[in-house]
Amino acid sequence: MIFMPNNYEFKPGSWRRRFKRWTGFGDWPLQYKLIVLFLMIGILPSIALGVLVNWTVNRIVDEQMTANTLQLIGKVNQTLDNNMENLQSITYLIGFDPAVKRFLSGEMSGDGTESGEGNGEAPHALLNEEKSERYEIRQLLQGFTTLYPEIAAILVVNHEGDYISNEMYARSDGNLTEESWYVEAAQHEGIFTVLGHPVQRNVTTHVFYSNDELISVVRSFVDPDTREVTGAVLIDLKLRAVAGAVRGVTLGKDGYLMVTARDGKPIYTPDHSPIAGIPPAWFPEEESGTFVREVGGQMLQFMYVTSSFTGWSTLGVFGASEAVHEVRKIQFYLVCFLFVVCLFGLTASYTLSQSISRPIRQLMSFMQKAESGDLTIRYWGGGQDEVGMLGRSFNRMLLQIRKLMKLSELRERQKREAELRSLQAHIKPHFLYNTLDTIHWMALKKGADDVSGMVESLSHLFRIGLSKGSDIIPIQDEWTHITSYLQIQKTRYRDRLHYELHLAPEAEGLYVLKLLLQPIVENAIYHGIKARRGPGSIVISAEVEEGMLLLTVTDNGAGMSPERLAELRRLLEDPLSAMQEPAGGEERSSRSYGLLNVQARIRLTFHEAYGIHIESAEGTGTRVIIRHPLLHTVPKASNEQGE
Repeated sequence: MIFMPNNYEFKPGSWRRRFKRWTGFGDWPLQYKLIVLFLMIGILPSIALGVLVNWTVNRIVDEQMTANTLQLIGKVNQTLDNNMENLQSITYLIGFDPAVKRFLSGEMSGDGTESGEGNGEAPHALLNEEKSERYEIRQLLQGFTTLYPEIAAILVVNHEGDYISNEMYARSDGNLTEESWYVEAAQHEGIFTVLGHPVQRNVTTHVFYSNDELISVVRSFVDPDTREVTGAVLIDLKLRAVAGAVRGVTLGKDGYLMVTARDGKPIYTPDHSPIAGIPPAWFPEEESGTFVREVGGQMLQFMYVTSSFTGWSTLGVFGASEAVHEVRKIQFYLVCFLFVVCLFGLTASYTLSQSISRPIRQLMSFMQKAESGDLTIRYWGGGQDEVGMLGRSFNRMLLQIRKLMKLSELRERQKREAELRSLQAHIKPHFLYNTLDTIHWMALKKGADDVSGMVESLSHLFRIGLSKGSDIIPIQDEWTHITSYLQIQKTRYRDRLHYELHLAPEAEGLYVLKLLLQPIVENAIYHGIKARRGPGSIVISAEVEEGMLLLTVTDNGAGMSPERLAELRRLLEDPLSAMQEPAGGEERSSRSYGLLNVQARIRLTFHEAYGIHIESAEGTGTRVIIRHPLLHTVPKASNEQGE
């Protein structure tokens, strides 16, 4: 009995996990798992079916053998009953004979009584008549023994003890009515009785037979009027009559038949039988059946049928472990079948597991090579199954990885070149800033205020452009930067250029990507205001709308044609690729590079939800809207880069 704690909770998958942990099944190669799976599916059911068939066949054959054996024993028993019924009929014929009736009534003496001949007491004619009747009776008895050679002798005795027989005679002058066989016949009152082997009786035969060679049967005669026993008939049957019906029957290899009386004493037993008798306690209560007993250290199986007429039991005796020839033949065929199934199952399991696991192992080796860096490897399997589809997906994945790696290398090279240009560009503002600062102080000393103001604006322009290397600056610095740039341009274009700057209060304190407005304002001046007849104006505003910062540059310059606007919008969709494309002329390159640069920096720094949107109509001006995320603090990465 297995005891479990009260708080034990059975989990359906726990036994599977324990099985895998105990056997290590989860770590087995796929081929071994498939072999075990195929063996369990193919061979185990075959073995189970073979065992079931073997058990069923043994059971059916055993039942049929038992039924056939019992039927055979019943046939033998019926033969013995027929023999005894013939003897019973003989006793009836003897009892119906008139001479026998007179003898049983005491009207004449038998062979064992003095006839009175020579004493002068009986008439001579009467004596001759009695002799004639006794002769007739003996002839009648002799006729039965002649007709049935199995009968050894017949003896008829009356109630006075006189007897007549064809072959029997009394050993002594004792009264035969006191014999045990006569007493038993008288007790049954006319019922045919089988006594078995004769034992301690006072009669014998002229031909010497031992008691073991004879079977005795008796029947008493009863007066129908007085119901008194008038005599009895004793018949000795030769044992060969029983042996002839039993001896020729064999059961299996070593089995045999034997016959026993009611008390278990043997009637007929073969010479080689180790059994002297069967105890009555061995027999079940049924008239037929089987039982197993150990005799002489050997287990024997007994099948018996008991006759209700004679009371004899005919038994079939054979070894309990003796196999029937047909069962052995079936078992041999079954073992051969299981051997073929196991051999075929092992071969099929190995072949199928190889066909399934080999492509997977090849694909695994290709993946390991690809993992080590060899992206030129390819899976060449042409199957249409899942492994083939996986291999083709693996090939497409490697192609995509190589493409992405080339693109990454290209962008990394562009990044290095941009960093190099940035470092080189940082050197120039430092030098120019210091030089402009010197010019500013020299102009102040000489009283050239306009030159000093322009130099100061240019100095602010370079200083904010440098921004200590930081990419994100406060919006006030960007506003100062574009103001300085416009002041410089205002000095150049004077009355032809007017500008306005509007910084919304909610936009103050935000941070933006530096140098966003200068390239756009430069395009507005050179390609919008400059191309316009008469003075022009530029309006720059910063507002917070829809959760983002909107930087707007509006001019009333020449504008652009729909074709030019569509082309510019297309270039802004992929600014990096557009910047790498061969320029379609110096004009297109100069007019779009600043916008593409700003768009590329916004997309790389943030994501595609932000960037530049252009609205323009030819002759009415252009409006550029920059969508920028709301940055209330400087991002950490940008801050570290600035530091």
